[in-house]
Amino acid sequence: MSNPMKYLVIHCTATPEGRELSSKEIRAWHTNPVSQGGRGWKQVGYTDMVHLDGRVERLVDNNEDANVDPWEVTNGAAGFNSISRHIVYVGGCDKTMKPKDTRTAAQREALKRYVQDFHRRFPQIRIVGHHQLNPGKACPSFDVPAWLREIGIRQ
Repeated sequence: MSNPMKYLVIHCTATPEGRELSSKEIRAWHTNPVSQGGRGWKQVGYTDMVHLDGRVERLVDNNEDANVDPWEVTNGAAGFNSISRHIVYVGGCDKTMKPKDTRTAAQREALKRYVQDFHRRFPQIRIVGHHQLNPGKACPSFDVPAWLREIGIRQ
């Protein structure tokens, strides 16, 4: 049974600026058993990942409609996963692991295109940063509402 999608949630990988990350690594962090250093989740936390070079990689199949089917659920924001799609950019921390907007020019452009296209197709779905759903988190290390206004999205 699918649920109507209510949120597109923007995340960062919380990794140091300039360090690329593979989908294999992020999948292992999320789905490996806790005994092997993972979180033991059934599914990776994000549908799509924006690499440093701006390439957007699909991590979980998606039928691109306005519903979240059980097979599309990713584990990006506790309490919101069955009604959300999650996108993550690689980075989000400085070299000392403090939160920092580390998006490269290519990531900024790719994320902008992704979000604008998503909003055009699904204007009823709210676009938020992870920290807006789970206060106390810095993720995605930038002010999503201010950025949305900058790129011409009013919610």
